[in-house]
Amino acid sequence: MILRPYQLAAIGKLRAEFSQGKKRVILYSPTGSGKSEMGMEMIRLARSLDKRVLFVCNRVELVTQASRRFNAARIYHGIIQGSNSGFVDSKVLICSIQTLDRRGYPDADFIVIDEAHGVAGAKSYHKLLEHFKNVPVVGLTATPFSRGLGKQFQNIVKAATIRELVELGFLVDCDIYAPSKPDLSEVQIVAGDYNELQLGLAVDKADLIGDIVTHWFKLAEHKPTVVFATNILHSTHIVEQFKQAGIAAEHIDCYTDEEERQAILGRFRNGSTKIISNVGILAEGWDCPHTEVMILARPTRSLIRYIQMAGRILRPSEGKNRALILDHSGTVFDLGYPTDDLPLALDMGTVREKKAVEVKKKMPSECIKCKYMKAPSVHTCPMCGFAPEKKNSVEVDDGELEFVVRSKQKRHKQDFYSELLFVAHERHHSHGWVANTYKQAFGVWPKGLQEVRKQPTQETLAYVQHLLIKYIKSKGKKHAA
Repeated sequence: MILRPYQLAAIGKLRAEFSQGKKRVILYSPTGSGKSEMGMEMIRLARSLDKRVLFVCNRVELVTQASRRFNAARIYHGIIQGSNSGFVDSKVLICSIQTLDRRGYPDADFIVIDEAHGVAGAKSYHKLLEHFKNVPVVGLTATPFSRGLGKQFQNIVKAATIRELVELGFLVDCDIYAPSKPDLSEVQIVAGDYNELQLGLAVDKADLIGDIVTHWFKLAEHKPTVVFATNILHSTHIVEQFKQAGIAAEHIDCYTDEEERQAILGRFRNGSTKIISNVGILAEGWDCPHTEVMILARPTRSLIRYIQMAGRILRPSEGKNRALILDHSGTVFDLGYPTDDLPLALDMGTVREKKAVEVKKKMPSECIKCKYMKAPSVHTCPMCGFAPEKKNSVEVDDGELEFVVRSKQKRHKQDFYSELLFVAHERHHSHGWVANTYKQAFGVWPKGLQEVRKQPTQETLAYVQHLLIKYIKSKGKKHAA
């Protein structure tokens, strides 16, 4: 294997961590950046020193996928995974964490854990790490944000960020449209994400599914598309709607047998199937670079889940310059772009630590005309060219005018004060009225301003009128009382 510069640099950083006495280190690298290649290179280095290695996965599919990659890289290995176990005396073993938890652990001098964000909440991994507490462990993940992950790993090494890889051409950027958003007001939050049962009832509706199909034809027709649905029934309903519209679509879930699953994935790869829908089985470890579109029909508050799903479409492929996300879940409004760089700090599982690593960022905004999600601070939509009218300083709220001060620079204060002086002169108001009206707008008394009258603007007149109406209403309430 010929590694990229950032991959070589990351492996060098990991070796430095271990040489300084660290035993457990997270290697962060985005989806599509070659985490498996870095993992295999570390295994090669360990084997050159005659070390025994465990490569640990959390799903059967990932065991199978890792074995294929190891074979392609000519890394001789055995497998410990249920009835598929074989060559268990090999110096390199690809293992299912579930099988290790049931059968016990073979000897090991070095351990690599795939999708290591899952370590934080799994007792099976905690037992593994306790058993091998003196053995160097590398955790591979694109989403090192799990609460409590810092209790299991001592440090984090960054290979590259998403933005860096986009700029280098190793990943593609994405466009996002948010055509519809389900009503989640009745859906409770459980363990940091939406209640699965309630969520399924909220999103599995004919009009919402119909909107998914309509906007796919409008924005992504004939492009290979992966759908992430809320549950199996929701996924099958989406597939049925696409089929009725004449589009070759298929559903896959954890109950699909291995032979049929590979057949479905094969048809999607060769283009005979245009849309493949699932719940979460394709969110981790599935590589199909020609996939250009993701339909997000599963609302989530989990940053890990969001980034893992979006990562399926960011790999470059021939003829593919950008990816497309059709967000029918409202997730982008809460979590922003999945390609944004994120703070990298291991969470220790406490509220204080969690707040310390949270970074408030500006969220993208929706173009009200075409539903494209614009980057923060972008006014004119780059897709349709629509530029909404900028709000002036007078806004309408519940039938009443509310004054919004644009700037607190002195020249604007002077303008407003001079306009109030003009109104007071025309309407025979006292100077006290001018001072009080000024304070209601700026929160301070007028000081150091010139006693010069100026023709008032419409917004100033509207503000004065608003105060008058407000005063009359308050007097009316007192009289009624």
